Amino acid sequence: MTGGRRLASRRPPATLLAPATLAALVALLPLGYLVVRALSDGVGGFVDVVARDRTLALVGRSLLLAGVTTAGCLVLGVGLAYLLTRTTFPGRQLVRVLATLPLAIPSYVAAFAWLAAFPRFDGFPASALVLTLCCYPYVLLPVAAALTRTDPATEEVARSLGRNRWQTFRLVTVPEIRPAAAAGALLVALYVLSDFGAVAILRYDVFTRVIYTSYRSSFDPTPAAVLGTLLVALTVLIVWGEHRTRGRAGHSRLGTGSARRHPLVPLRRWTGPAVGAVAAVLSAALLFPLGSLAYWTARGASRQLDVGELVGAGTSTLLVAALGAVVTTALAVPVGVIAARYRGRLGALVEQASYAGHALPGIVVALSLVFFGVRYAYPIYQRTPLLVLAYVVLFLPLAVGAVRSSVAQAPPVLEDVARSLGRTPLGALRDVTLHVAGPGVAAGAALVFLTCMKELPATLLLRPTGMDTLATELWGATEVGEYGRAAPYAALLVLLAALPAVLLGWRRDQLDDGGAT
Repeated sequence: MTGGRRLASRRPPATLLAPATLAALVALLPLGYLVVRALSDGVGGFVDVVARDRTLALVGRSLLLAGVTTAGCLVLGVGLAYLLTRTTFPGRQLVRVLATLPLAIPSYVAAFAWLAAFPRFDGFPASALVLTLCCYPYVLLPVAAALTRTDPATEEVARSLGRNRWQTFRLVTVPEIRPAAAAGALLVALYVLSDFGAVAILRYDVFTRVIYTSYRSSFDPTPAAVLGTLLVALTVLIVWGEHRTRGRAGHSRLGTGSARRHPLVPLRRWTGPAVGAVAAVLSAALLFPLGSLAYWTARGASRQLDVGELVGAGTSTLLVAALGAVVTTALAVPVGVIAARYRGRLGALVEQASYAGHALPGIVVALSLVFFGVRYAYPIYQRTPLLVLAYVVLFLPLAVGAVRSSVAQAPPVLEDVARSLGRTPLGALRDVTLHVAGPGVAAGAALVFLTCMKELPATLLLRPTGMDTLATELWGATEVGEYGRAAPYAALLVLLAALPAVLLGWRRDQLDDGGAT
């Protein structure tokens, strides 16, 4: 423990601080340029756009969609988590993996599947339903982990004092899982505010759709930049509100050592209704979209399916996603190491700056980098490096979080031993700490790879000239109502995204079970 405190008190070495600072500056670049662009007509022009009736309506519509979707995800996520971790639900382990698979279906693919089956399926109800079915795993995963790792002793004490099962759940279990549920709800709210594909396909005007339309239909990009700035301010306000609500509250497990398994609650006569409810959720979130894709893929294949274009789009998708994952993870390593090992003000500032992308929706990052590329970096405008830069800004927080948590679990004393044997600080970090943290870092890279494959607005605006990915081909065909042509691209995208999603879900499930044994 003394080795850990000594490492935490030192200043980060330049070999870590320099690339970490670069990563932080890259993350802040779109936000800074967006603000400059939004104020290009002066404060008066900014206020004029903000004060429009349509702008105020957008705020209400965006918040309404985020609120309804988050509430639905809390109900589904917490309910499924409890059924699959604390009860005798049949086939719990398999269903837990299946319940995470909606993460492999991009929201715009799910929206396409529903719209292709029901042409009048659009507007607010459709958007709320599709986003809820796509986002509930963000609540399910952390709540399931919390339910698995909490100490059974607290609930046993409550039962011994005469509380029934419902009272114990409400008074003991809910406070223990509240931080995990709040974190998942925050991710859902941020996802909904930043989502572009689903609301665009389902024709529901919120910030992201109007920003894209404004940029495409006007020679003056300033209104789009103003709306983008407002959207960022809204997401920051939600993050701040969640942080204030959470406060300093925390819950710790009683005792030491490994947690005991919770005794499973027998469902008995509730087994049938529980199975029916879970089957309904999985059918709506998985079976129906996949069935719709299969139907339209068969129709498209029976007409004119250009296999060469499909393979080319799939190859381009894998290529840019792999580049995004490699560059993002490489920049995240020094930031994550500093966050885990050096906890001074400088390290905290670098880490917080790297999380700027968490408050930047894809359409806002894309818009900022379009302005930046045209004006200051034209040689890379509509080239692969600018698209990869967008992926770095958007998904750096995912990789930083994975690196930080993995490095934090590697005992600092191992680095001390390596240095006592003649290793340099950088050599000890590379050969010891990162070796131990390797699986966690790889999981973070896989998550970034998955999200890069699914990303639509930044890819749509920044992809190299002549390059089409699965997402952009799907978008183009859906815009003109060619569902048969769009379906093969959607199906291949889901297939490619399914493998890392299953591996991530399986790894999380293994970690959760390991913590309970």
